[in-house]
Amino acid sequence: MIEQSIHFEEYDLGHVRQTTGRTITETDFVVHAGHTGDFFPHHLDAEFAKTLPGGQRIAHGTMIFSIGIGLTASVINPVAFSYGYDRLRFVRPVHIGDTIRTRVTIAAKEDDPKRTDMGRVIERCEVFNQRNEVVLAADHILLVERKSK
Repeated sequence: MIEQSIHFEEYDLGHVRQTTGRTITETDFVVHAGHTGDFFPHHLDAEFAKTLPGGQRIAHGTMIFSIGIGLTASVINPVAFSYGYDRLRFVRPVHIGDTIRTRVTIAAKEDDPKRTDMGRVIERCEVFNQRNEVVLAADHILLVERKSK
């Protein structure tokens, strides 16, 4: 990880960055279930999952969100702060053995109505599987300091 100050004015609309891949494992399923308490059978019961349309266990959406967003954490920007996520969608199921990666696109910039010394940057986060299908989408809202306060 590196540290780099990127101010509001320095974000370019349409800029895209992409992460490396990460293969989802059975250990991921078990650990996430333990962390969240979500032991529903479509995540952990292989026999039950055979009755589902895909015939196999489905990853927790919250796990794919956590891993997909975690993949983007490669630069520490000390002048930007996460304000939250909007429009989170679980688009397609992810299974054990699938490899995901995340594409981040700067989708919008706007003034922050509460803080004149900051702006909001919207990062469109799309998580893809190995078939280049979107499996998850969300908008990450960043509060970013302005260079000229």
